Amino acid sequence: MTELGAVFRPQLAPERLRSVAQLADQAGLEELWLWEDCFREGGISTAAAALAWTERVRVGVGLLPVPLRNVAITAMEVASLHRMFPGRAIVGVGHGVQDWMGQVGARVESPVTLLREHLVALRALLGGERLTTDGRYVKLDDVALDWPPAGGGGEVLAGATGPRTLRLTGEAADGTILTAATNAEGVRKARQLIQEGRQAAGRGDGPHSVVVYLLTATGTDADARLRAELVAEGLESVPDLGVAGDAGAVAKAVERLAEAGADTVVLQPTGDEPDPEGFVRFVAEEVRPLVR
Repeated sequence: MTELGAVFRPQLAPERLRSVAQLADQAGLEELWLWEDCFREGGISTAAAALAWTERVRVGVGLLPVPLRNVAITAMEVASLHRMFPGRAIVGVGHGVQDWMGQVGARVESPVTLLREHLVALRALLGGERLTTDGRYVKLDDVALDWPPAGGGGEVLAGATGPRTLRLTGEAADGTILTAATNAEGVRKARQLIQEGRQAAGRGDGPHSVVVYLLTATGTDADARLRAELVAEGLESVPDLGVAGDAGAVAKAVERLAEAGADTVVLQPTGDEPDPEGFVRFVAEEVRPLVR
């Protein structure tokens, strides 16, 4: 069955998170996703708060920009989430928006190389390994976590858009996060590139989860709000991108992405969504029953 989630967009003030997270939990939503966009909420801090405020909803961070963090810090924080909230934390990493990385002095010459090194080291540390490595960017000397996740480590997802990074996620990550600029055909192409990466790394045909965001608007002005967001993002020419309408229309859009290869579809409200709590309730109570 396709997993369904919703995004708490970081344009909302952090103090809004509690009511949205608790409503998601009460309404039976499977996943609530958070972003770490510069210079808004921190991904780990908001995830920890959302998990502590709830009982069952899984909380995803999609994603943490690796240039901002030493990989040991990433591993310590992620491991802590997994140990405190077993089975409920989902964490993705990425090379970050390069303009933002430049603003804080963290831009690197090869973002893909950094992401590769970070992923390899992060998965090893979360798996309980003791690691010494001297990469171009990631350097560790006899480092191991005192408190790795129980049971051999949690999955690490990676965000990707271009072909090189998509292949890299197949090689070095447990799953891939695709942005809301991805339509069904984009999911199919991403799956192919991910599999190429897996084969190149000798990882075979094992599981690799694909998460995709779906820009979603509902309500009386849904069409106008969706159109405005697509135009603002320069995506108005991409066919079959986003969905506006009632639960039936949204469910059909979710199923198109699932049929193309998405394991999880996360509904992303427009930046001007007037009722974030209502949006979460709509996803959980109206869309979920219609999605296989």
